Amino acid sequence: MNRLFISSVLAIILTIVFGFSVFFLFILDPNKQPAVKSSTDKTASAHVEKSDHPYLPPSMDEVPTGDEGELIKLGENLHNQTSTLLDGYVGNTLSCASCHANGGVDSSLDLVGISKTYPQYNPRAGREVTLQERINGCFKRSMNGTPLPPDSKEMKAMVAYYTYISTNVPDGTIERPWAKLSKAEGDLSAINIDEGRELYNKACITCHGEDGSGDGTGLALWGDKSYNIGAGMARIRTAGGFIKEYMPKVATGGYEPGSFTDQEAMNIAAYINSMARPDFPDKIYDWPKGDAPDDAAYETLAEKK
Repeated sequence: MNRLFISSVLAIILTIVFGFSVFFLFILDPNKQPAVKSSTDKTASAHVEKSDHPYLPPSMDEVPTGDEGELIKLGENLHNQTSTLLDGYVGNTLSCASCHANGGVDSSLDLVGISKTYPQYNPRAGREVTLQERINGCFKRSMNGTPLPPDSKEMKAMVAYYTYISTNVPDGTIERPWAKLSKAEGDLSAINIDEGRELYNKACITCHGEDGSGDGTGLALWGDKSYNIGAGMARIRTAGGFIKEYMPKVATGGYEPGSFTDQEAMNIAAYINSMARPDFPDKIYDWPKGDAPDDAAYETLAEKK
C-alpha cells in the first residue's frame, strides 16, 4: 500500500515538473516566436508596409496642439466624410475618400505631396490652378456639388490637412511618381460594352449593385448619387486605369484585385459610363486650347472651332 502510494505521488510530481518544463521552453522562452500573432502584430506589420512610402507622412498622433492641429484634424475628417459633414456642398453620396482612400495616404490615388505641386498647369482648365481650385473642381465634378468658399474654415482645414501629410516631401517637388495613376491603354474603337456588362456582373455587382447605386457596400457608379459627366472618372481611360489598378477590392467572381487587362478595365469603364448620370453644364468650356484627350466624354467649344 505504501509502495503504491509513493509511486503515485512520484508520478504526479514528475508530470507537474514535465508540464512546467514544456511551458517554459515553448511558451515563455523569449527567443521563440509566438505561434499566433495578435492584433498588435498586424498593426505593426501594416506600419512596416506603409513605411515603404518614399515620403511617409507624419502620424496624426503627431499633429501639433492648438488651432493649427484642430484645423488639420478637421481637414482629415472632411476628407473622409465629405458627403456627411459637407452635405450642403456635395450633391451625391461620394466623398474625397471615395477615390483617395485611407485619408489619401499610401492608398488609392495617394495625395501625399499634393500641396507641394500646386499651383500647376491644368490642361482641362487651360491655365494654372491653385490647390483650392483643384479641390473645388472635385466638389463640382466628382461630388456633383458646389465649390467651397476659398476663405472658408472648411477649405482652410482641407488645405491644412493636405499640407500636413505632405510635410516630408521636399519643397519644389513637381512630379509625384508614387501616386501616379496610369491611364488604361488600348484601342477605344475596340470597346465592348456588352463584355463590360458581363465583367461588371461578375466582379463588381456585389459591391456596387445591379443598378449601380452602391447601396450595399460600394459606391454609386451611376445615377443621381454618382459623379457627373464632367468628372475625370467619366473618361474611359481614367476610369479604366483606376479599375485595373485597384478593382475588385477583394477576389470576386473569379477575378483577383488588379487582375483585369487594360481592355477588360476599359470595357467595364465604358459600361459604367454608358449609364445615366448628372450633367455638368460648364463642360463645353473644358480644354479651351483644343487639347482634349481621346477619351473625353463630350464635345467642347474648342473642338467646334
